[in-house]
Amino acid sequence: MFQLLHTRSLKIIGVIIGVLLLLCTFFLSIVLGATEISLKMAFDSFVSYDSTSTEQVIIQTTRVPRAIIASIIGANLAIAGALMQALTRNPLASPSIFGINAGAICFVVLAISFFPISSLVQLMWIAFLGAGIAALSVYYLGTLGNKEPTPVKIVLAGAAITALFSSFTQGMLVLDEAGLQDVLFWLAGSVSGRSLEMLLPVLPYILVSFILALGLAYHVNILASGEDVAKGLGQRTGLVKILIAITVVLLAGSAVAVVGAIGFIGLIVPHIARFLVGVDYRWIIPYCALVGAILLLIADIIGRFPIKPEEIPIGVMTSLIGAPFFIYMVRKGLRHE
Repeated sequence: MFQLLHTRSLKIIGVIIGVLLLLCTFFLSIVLGATEISLKMAFDSFVSYDSTSTEQVIIQTTRVPRAIIASIIGANLAIAGALMQALTRNPLASPSIFGINAGAICFVVLAISFFPISSLVQLMWIAFLGAGIAALSVYYLGTLGNKEPTPVKIVLAGAAITALFSSFTQGMLVLDEAGLQDVLFWLAGSVSGRSLEMLLPVLPYILVSFILALGLAYHVNILASGEDVAKGLGQRTGLVKILIAITVVLLAGSAVAVVGAIGFIGLIVPHIARFLVGVDYRWIIPYCALVGAILLLIADIIGRFPIKPEEIPIGVMTSLIGAPFFIYMVRKGLRHE
């Protein structure tokens, strides 16, 4: 398989370049937007904060939290996509394609529309529950007939579960039109207006997920060589798969709980990472975190300008970027059937 960075030294240099690019896009996210902010003003807001300056207040209360959330959620979704593609051996796997996002959104809408639930912590657990049920449903449908799940069966099962949960969501919104404004927060998929207080309840689960993903990287490499080979090497494949699934649900569920449904990051970024560093998940996961954060920050920045001073939700921007890539991957897969 082709990889751009062949040696360990080049991969380390790539990580350093990735960190620098992330810092650049993070800074651009702070200074670019409806309110023009100079580079000096942005710098002064960190070294000598002035609460009477409108620009500095915007930076510290809006732009910086927004950039932090976009970075973390971008890394979340990218790592979740990489692990899903490894678990299913399907290059089209991602939280949005396999119904995990749709399941989480559906359960959040259900809770808001029909139960007196408004706490972010409670909605976070509900999002986790919806993501887990969607993941189990896709796996069950993909293994009907006591056969091993194939990429085509998994994709079809994911499409069916996504359509099912999306229909449930739309039906609930029709029954409760008054609550539509309350759930647009999750349906739109946006980092606009999010604060760090909204991130803090899920941050421990995100950190645990990152650690789990890095710790599983070596075992994912073995599992990717084939289940028979992995068992022959003494790996407890069932346990590894369960841990991967738990990590994916935590990553995807926490992302939905904070910013709503954002698609295609989990689909695109793992392919970019594999192009750069090959098939070693000990490198794929860190590269996914960096590239996912950068890509979501770029999508957020671009979305601020076409209809200025209004913004295009970041979920729409990632769909515009990801849909052509998804079509390309499907056509590429069909040519290899």
